[in-house]
Amino acid sequence: MTHFKNIYYYTALCFSLLFLSCEEDTLGDQTFGSLDGKVVTNGVNAPLENVKITTNPASTTVFTDSEGNFKIEDILVGDYSVQAEKDNFETSFEAASIFIDKSTTIIFEMDSTSSSNLQPLVPELYYPADHQIKVPDPVEFIWSSASNDNDDINYTLELRNGSTGETQIYSTVTDTTLVVENLAIGATYFWQVTASDNITTPVQSKISNFQLEGVESNRFLFVRNINGNNVIFSGGEPVGVNDQDINQNEIQLTTDNLNSYRPKANRLAEKVAFIRTTGGESHLFTMNLDGTNQKQLTQEIPIAGFRQDEMEYAWHNNGGSIYYSNFNRLYTINIDGSGNRMVYEALNEEFITEVATNPANEQIVLKLNNSDGYNAQLRIVNPNSGLGTQTILTGITGALGGVDYSLDGNKILYTRDVSNTENAQYRQLDSRIFEYDLTTSTSTELDTQKPTGFNNLDAKYAPNGGYVIFTYTSNDGISEKSIVRKQLDVIDILDNEILFTNGYMPNWE
Repeated sequence: MTHFKNIYYYTALCFSLLFLSCEEDTLGDQTFGSLDGKVVTNGVNAPLENVKITTNPASTTVFTDSEGNFKIEDILVGDYSVQAEKDNFETSFEAASIFIDKSTTIIFEMDSTSSSNLQPLVPELYYPADHQIKVPDPVEFIWSSASNDNDDINYTLELRNGSTGETQIYSTVTDTTLVVENLAIGATYFWQVTASDNITTPVQSKISNFQLEGVESNRFLFVRNINGNNVIFSGGEPVGVNDQDINQNEIQLTTDNLNSYRPKANRLAEKVAFIRTTGGESHLFTMNLDGTNQKQLTQEIPIAGFRQDEMEYAWHNNGGSIYYSNFNRLYTINIDGSGNRMVYEALNEEFITEVATNPANEQIVLKLNNSDGYNAQLRIVNPNSGLGTQTILTGITGALGGVDYSLDGNKILYTRDVSNTENAQYRQLDSRIFEYDLTTSTSTELDTQKPTGFNNLDAKYAPNGGYVIFTYTSNDGISEKSIVRKQLDVIDILDNEILFTNGYMPNWE
C-alpha cells in the first residue's frame, strides 16, 4: 500500500511541475524583447533631443538623448505602433514587431511643423569686394541676406589665409556685418558666409577674396605710449571725404613690453631704424618695414646725452649707415653693426642732441645744447673732414629742436619755444615751427595758426618737400598728442590735417 502511495505522490509531483513549467512560458503571453531607435530631422538628419516615445499597446514612455537615441527595455512580445512627439514637429508613427529576447530597431524622420519654411536668401558679399586690394585692417565685413519667412537667421563667416591656410570661423553671427582685427599684413584672404534658419538646409555665398593692405603703402611712422612704454606704429594716408578718416591702417611694429621710439625709415635700405632702451642704456636698432627682424646695432657706445627722449639720429643718404651721438661726439655705424667710428667731436660742454643729413650733399646739421638742454645752436658739419663749417643759430634762449633739411638742402627746419622759458623740467610753453634759409641767412616762422597754450614739436619735411609734419599738443605736458601735417605756402587753418591721434615722434618717408 505504501508502495502505491509513493507512486501516487511521485506522479502528482510530476504533473505539478509540468503544469508550473507550462505556466512560466506562456503566462499571459508575457514574453519580452526590447525596442531601440533614433530620431532625426527629415532631410538634414540632425539628431533630435527630448522627443517623447510612446507605444500602442502602452509600454514604458521614454525620451531621446542628445544624440536622438532611445531604448525601451522589457517590452512584451507583439506588434506595436510607436509614436514620436516633440513641440514644433509633426507627430510621427512607426510600426514595430517585438520578438522574444530580441532587440528591434526603428528610425524616425520627423518633419518640422515649419517644414514649409523657405531657405534664407543666398548671402551676397559686399565688402571687401572680390579681388579688392589694399584693404585696411581692421576689416569690416559686410554682406546681405534675409529670410523668406519669419525665421531668425544666423550667419557663419569663414575666413582663410591664402598663404598659411589658417582658417578662422565666426559662428552665430546675427548681424550682416562683422569687424575682424589683427589680420596678417599684406596677406590674401578668402571668405564665405553661410546663412541658416536652423530648420532648412543652410545656404552659402560664393567665395570672395581680397588682399590686406601691407606696410609698403604706409608712409608714416609714429609712437604711442602703451603701459608706460613708447611703442612704434606705421600708418597710412587719411581716406574718405576731405581725407578726414584718420588713423588709417595702423600697424604696431614693436612690442609694448619694451621702450622703443624715434622711428625713421629709409626706403633704399628697406629698413626702419629706432632707439630702444635696453640694460639701462639707449641703443640703435633696425627692423624690416613690417616690424620683423629687429636687430641691435650699437653695442659698446650707446646713444647718450641730454634727455634720451630728445635724442635724434640720422640716416646716411645711401641708407648704408647711421649717424648718432654720444654726449659731445658724433659717430657713424653701418646697418649691419660694423664700422662704428667717431666722425666729429664738439666741445665737452656741447651735447649733440639731434642730427639731420642734407639730401643734396654729404653735409649734416647738428643741434647742440648744454647739459640742461638750453643755450642751443645749429651747426653744419662736414663728417668727411670732421670740421664744423657753419654755425647758423647760436645763443638761443629756450628750447630748440625738430631739426630737418629741406629736399633741396637750402633750408633747415626747426622748432623753438618763443616764450624763452628755461626750466629744469624742460617744459615748453609756446613752441613754433621755423625755416632757416641758408641762402639768405634768415629765419621765417611757418604760420600754423597755433592757438596760445599749445606746442608744435618734432617738425619734419615731407618726402616731396611740399608739407611739414609735426606733433601738436597742449603745453600742459599731459594732454593727448596728435600728428598733424601742413601744406607749405598755404595759410588756411583747414589745411592743417590731423593724421593720427594719440601719437608723436612722426616720420614720413
